[in-house]
Amino acid sequence: MSDSNSTDYTNPSYFILLGIPGLETAHVWISIPFCVMYLTALLGNFTILLIVRMEPSLHTPMYYFLCMLAIVDLVLSTSTIPKMLSIFWLNSKEIHFSACLTQFYFINCFSVMESGIIVALAVDRYVAICDPLRHSTILTNSIVAKMSLATLIRGGLLVLPYPFLARRLPYCKSNIIAHTYCEHIAVVKLACADIRISSYYGLLVTFLVTVPDVCFITFSYTQILRAIFSLPTKEARLKTFGTCSSHVCVILVFNIPALFSFLTHRFGHNVPLYFHIIFANMYLLVPPMLNPIIYGVRTKQIWDRLLQLFTHKGT
Repeated sequence: MSDSNSTDYTNPSYFILLGIPGLETAHVWISIPFCVMYLTALLGNFTILLIVRMEPSLHTPMYYFLCMLAIVDLVLSTSTIPKMLSIFWLNSKEIHFSACLTQFYFINCFSVMESGIIVALAVDRYVAICDPLRHSTILTNSIVAKMSLATLIRGGLLVLPYPFLARRLPYCKSNIIAHTYCEHIAVVKLACADIRISSYYGLLVTFLVTVPDVCFITFSYTQILRAIFSLPTKEARLKTFGTCSSHVCVILVFNIPALFSFLTHRFGHNVPLYFHIIFANMYLLVPPMLNPIIYGVRTKQIWDRLLQLFTHKGT
């Protein structure tokens, strides 16, 4: 470890992840809530996938997108938490150079995909509430497949330059990463070369993803709210808003931590490092844990099918 800062790592074979610097003595205790949240995310998202597959009435665009969201959440949480737990429990801090690049590719790629799926869900709610009679003719299986494919391609292609730009850099400062996983900027900052291309491209991707997605979501929910407030009775307004309230919660759960993590990483120089690292992990774990809970509680069809599943098993 002491030689890591002085050795020439022009082509490092591995990096060393420190975990949460400053809280090493509390690593085991910190791992407990993270492990519980991860297991909850696994159970919840697999349950959503199982219920949608078993229930033919749920084979609609909204639930197809929800299944995509569940798969993306599983990949996001699994790409970081097992390695973090191995650091905390087994002191397994080494990660191969290629594995490190793969990890931050998956983290960024599937984060972009999740944002796109949330937009697709917003479009689905917009059509369902603002033009319900044409919902099945507008969002056909073909259109849903094209929207899904576009979401996957956008995430895969936009983030693809990340590992290639990072691989071409010479690393001679250190091979120690003060984090629980390979964060893109944390890795390229170890290079002893100009990293402005990687940094600016990261900002460009953030801009190209965030601005259009926020615009689409804002437009969709502006139209949805107009449609809701134009309904004649309070009961009708509450019932209609209830059909998309779960999606509103998912939007807030994903975007608020994402925005906070981005701002603290770029501009929060006075924020303690351990706080940034903990929050960066929460950002990748809280949405995968809460999304199936939100949809399970707020969506009657899923809740009823889940109760039916357990009732039949009980009898």
